[in-house]
Amino acid sequence: MNGIAEDATRRAALVALFLGIIAIAAGYAAAFRAHGTPAWAPWLLALGIPVALVAVMILGATRGRRGIGALKIPFAFVALVLVIGFGAALALPATEGPLSTLWLGLPARAAIVIYGIGLLPIVVLPIAYALTFETQTLSAEDVERVRTVARENQMASENAARSPKHNQLPE
Repeated sequence: MNGIAEDATRRAALVALFLGIIAIAAGYAAAFRAHGTPAWAPWLLALGIPVALVAVMILGATRGRRGIGALKIPFAFVALVLVIGFGAALALPATEGPLSTLWLGLPARAAIVIYGIGLLPIVVLPIAYALTFETQTLSAEDVERVRTVARENQMASENAARSPKHNQLPE
């Protein structure tokens, strides 16, 4: 019963990762259509990429029964920023030119991608990981459990190597 939360979190993240990759693949595959890329293809990428990225973050951060703990909020924030950022970049009209207004030195779409999608998660995630480091990293008991399993595996492989049956060739 103690692995149910871990399994549910990991299972949900794996399903999300699979769906995100399918959306990304479909978006890219649509670019090879003979009559041009359909309007929905970039939107699949705009949804699939954030889903896949956050699913990978969840898989990497899941710790036992605790799941991802307090990282739910920053991960949801990152997912929201990515979806809104990609969506905004796609939804803006294609009217940029030499006289367009610049946002911090960049055209609107580029500013959204660089500052929103690129920099904002880079600022938020390290802070979130730092604040949750004590609860999300391996405890002393976890480290000792890993060491015990490693010792048991080492002894089992040494015993197997010494076994006379292991060194004999089949007849």
